[in-house]
Amino acid sequence: MPLSHLEHFLIQTADLEKTRDWYVRILGMREGWHPDFKFPVVWLYLGDKDVLHLTPGGKNTSANRKQYLGQQSDDVYGSGVLDHVAFRSSGLPEMLAHLKREGVEFTQRMVSDQGLYQLFLLDPNGVKIELNFANREAIEHGIVPEIKASELAS
Repeated sequence: MPLSHLEHFLIQTADLEKTRDWYVRILGMREGWHPDFKFPVVWLYLGDKDVLHLTPGGKNTSANRKQYLGQQSDDVYGSGVLDHVAFRSSGLPEMLAHLKREGVEFTQRMVSDQGLYQLFLLDPNGVKIELNFANREAIEHGIVPEIKASELAS
């Protein structure tokens, strides 16, 4: 059940376009492909890797986003805008067993068109952690998510 690398972080913003434009113009990121989560997102890339995900936050948070990701903070300014930190992982069955043994609460999600099976949990400080596994691990072991992004209302 090892983690292999930091995958991305997500910022919730009051102005999606302005935030996107700043990261593109000032830091040289580029906007690229993202799955259809049924809520607004922008993925920004360095080279071929998406490293920053943006989505509306605060009072503009969509019901689909709340259903899929949850929401710890309504902030759209300051360090409270960081919604989660994501890591690539492997060994889904082992991680599920480990989290259950440790008494860690988590939710299970699947992004079918991206091939990801996701676990979301909170660290002791309330920081949301996303663990991303290959969908095939879930399929091979008959593990079923609570929510699939593809099944959220359009």
